[in-house]
Amino acid sequence: MAATRFAPDRGLTVRMTVTMFLLGLVYVAFMAALVALGVRAIAVLVVAAGLLLVQFLLSDKIALFAMGGREVSPQEAPELHGIIDRLSAMAGMPKPRVAIADTDMPNAFATGRDQKNSVVCVTTGILRRLDARELEGVIAHEMSHVAHRDVAVMTIASFLGIVAGLMTRFALYTGLAGGRRSNNGPPIGAIIFLVSGLVYAVSFLLTRALSRYRELAADRAGALLTQRPSALASALTKISGEIARIPTRDLREAQPFNAFFFAPAVSGQSIASLLSTHPPLERRLEQLARISAALNR
Repeated sequence: MAATRFAPDRGLTVRMTVTMFLLGLVYVAFMAALVALGVRAIAVLVVAAGLLLVQFLLSDKIALFAMGGREVSPQEAPELHGIIDRLSAMAGMPKPRVAIADTDMPNAFATGRDQKNSVVCVTTGILRRLDARELEGVIAHEMSHVAHRDVAVMTIASFLGIVAGLMTRFALYTGLAGGRRSNNGPPIGAIIFLVSGLVYAVSFLLTRALSRYRELAADRAGALLTQRPSALASALTKISGEIARIPTRDLREAQPFNAFFFAPAVSGQSIASLLSTHPPLERRLEQLARISAALNR
């Protein structure tokens, strides 16, 4: 991965490494538990690995399809391409592909396995609501995710949580469980269900913790690249206020993509916001205010 001019973040690198290491340990233990219970897990693992490979290699196309986004040419969106051209030159990184999703929810996301296979997608809702400086701040934030490689890590980490459920379904519903409960034996189905639930819970908490930190790292790197933390703060405030007005049904449809959005598709103080993929708005604004004060000095 080529270096860029986005500010490096050692804390993010350490957290990504630790998260992937711990997730690896969890899933090795999960596989060992399944084998010990008599589940022929090799076939399940092969299927899961195949799905992960597809998810990793095609994550950009899958995300665009799911969000209804389409790539646009410089002739179709000259101002948007202009912003991304300028930021790519400033950051010293390849220009990502540019896409627009036709939805009123103001948001943006970046995805792709590396700098050469990445895409930045903005919604028509965000284009209508932000001025050029605010939009530049948001896009710099998204491009920093690609530069820091946390997009690829989150793609893998978020997918691993599905593997436990997939393995459990195969074991319980397709006859892969080789061992059966005898009259005096342990309830194998219940044990598999409990172990799978524990694995999913650990994965969920690890990925949420990493996701919240990576958003702070992207805010910091984007603000330092543009030297305009106030523009990013303005965009955050405006988008968060607008999302609160979006119908609940539309927010629910978008929530599976929260980990990749600029701002989470949630409103109000709920369990979803307490376990959010993003840090609280106040914390993000406080960090940007500190960066602004440091730059002014």
